[in-house]
Amino acid sequence: MRKIINNRAYDTKTADWLGIYTNNLPHSDFRFFEEVLYRKKNGEFFLRCSGGALTKYATVCGDNRGWGDAIQVLAETEAKMWAETHLTGEEYEEIFGKVEE
Repeated sequence: MRKIINNRAYDTKTADWLGIYTNNLPHSDFRFFEEVLYRKKNGEFFLRCSGGALTKYATVCGDNRGWGDAIQVLAETEAKMWAETHLTGEEYEEIFGKVEE
C-alpha cells in the first residue's frame, strides 16, 4: 500500500516491517482488524491499519460499510507506545534498543 500524506510518501513495499497486532478474529469477521508497524529508510514510523466493516478502519459509502485500509503516521514516541502495548519486550528492544531495568 502506498499513500501520500503531507507531501510525503509512505509505502509498505519499501519500508521495514517491524511488528503486527491483530484482534485474533477470523479474517472473514466484520470486526477483524490488524495494525502493522513500519519504519521508513529515513526513520519515520507509520502504521498500516486495516479492518472489516465493523471497525474504525471501515470504508463508508452512503449507508454501506466495507473493508478499509489506512496509513497512520506516528511520531517516534507514538511508535514506542504502540510497540509497548502490542509487542513483546524482545520485539520492542529489537526495534528501539535495550532499555534499563
